[in-house]
Amino acid sequence: MTSPSAWLQRFHYLFTTPGQILDLACGAGRNSFYLHSLGLSLLALDKDAQSLAGLQAKGIETKVHDLETGECGYDWPFAEHSFAAIVVCNYLHRPLFPHIFTSLKPDGLLIYETFAAGNENFGKPSNPAFLLRPGELLAQMQSNPAVTMSIIAYEDGYVEQPKPAMVQRICARKTGKISVLDKL
Repeated sequence: MTSPSAWLQRFHYLFTTPGQILDLACGAGRNSFYLHSLGLSLLALDKDAQSLAGLQAKGIETKVHDLETGECGYDWPFAEHSFAAIVVCNYLHRPLFPHIFTSLKPDGLLIYETFAAGNENFGKPSNPAFLLRPGELLAQMQSNPAVTMSIIAYEDGYVEQPKPAMVQRICARKTGKISVLDKL
């Protein structure tokens, strides 16, 4: 099994909001296993049931679901304020961003990292549809006007580990809804 995300390991201590953590598009579950080892309550979601089998064997709650279906090009199965934190690593489906923010509880934490433009020089993914544009992850923090995300840390650039790649990654906390007065 590969190691959990170094970005997740760096900021896991900020999981202070009570409740469940969502590991979105978790794959084989490297981050889920890590969070579970910390004694945190989590839900591991992926569209591949076989990928989730190892997690289920360890008693981790899982959900098989394809987020990229539906009439709108996405299918978000969660209600508002469902999660204390959401972790997303090496996955990008842009229509989900506003829903991710809404599904965080107040003071919920988002740990998000994925590949960025320039990664085509290092291998896959190389398709621009799966690469964040410069500064895009920061811009996405404002994609849901009903939610305010406070940036804790952000990086955009080259990483050597776990393999050479261009990435963007962010750690942000949901700080509440924008009031009408804030818009004036």
